[in-house]
Amino acid sequence: MMTNLFSVFDPTSSIFNMSMNWVSTIMGMTILPVMFWLIPTRYMLMWTKIMSTLHKEFKTLLGDGGLNGSTFIFISIFTMILFNNFMGLFPYIFTSSSHLTFTLTLALPLWLSFMIYGWINHTQHMFAHLVPQGTPAVLMPFMVCIETISNIIRPGTLAVRLAANMIAGHLLMTLLGNTGPSLSYTLLSLLLITQIALLILESAVVIIQSYVFAVLSTLYSSEVN
Repeated sequence: MMTNLFSVFDPTSSIFNMSMNWVSTIMGMTILPVMFWLIPTRYMLMWTKIMSTLHKEFKTLLGDGGLNGSTFIFISIFTMILFNNFMGLFPYIFTSSSHLTFTLTLALPLWLSFMIYGWINHTQHMFAHLVPQGTPAVLMPFMVCIETISNIIRPGTLAVRLAANMIAGHLLMTLLGNTGPSLSYTLLSLLLITQIALLILESAVVIIQSYVFAVLSTLYSSEVN
């Protein structure tokens, strides 16, 4: 018996009294060894193409001030979130990316490292970001407050956006699925079509949310330089 509607996203799966909730986070690692075959597979070639495209895009966002190899951090984040999001689409697998414990663990250290690096190495540049160019003198104190709050809530918005998008689709599919046993055959066929359409939509959301998280992290990094 569930205690509340959202407890389905934090199940108490256990084997030998060991919690298995977060095993889905490392299940994607079982797929990775295929990428290290000596003979390139179609899967590896496709993945290399995706990585090179992301590298070029993130390099453009970071600009000339970005350090060499810094794009690989964001590509790794994209890959990790993508694997975990896709794992959550399989039945009976806990979606770790729908939990704030997971998303905040990614967003908070990233944002904190950008802030520490920026304020230590580019202090004047960071102060300049607090007041947008062309702001009237009267509005400057208000703009500083708004920009400071906007900067502080960034890790929260990154984490909540990813978790909320993962929860929303899964919750809708769970609620619709629970109505199945009480429906007639005609309505059940319509429900199945709806569930398949929702699953396709969730697959798109999985990719989009991984990309959005990585791109926003890159943009926050580029502002520091």
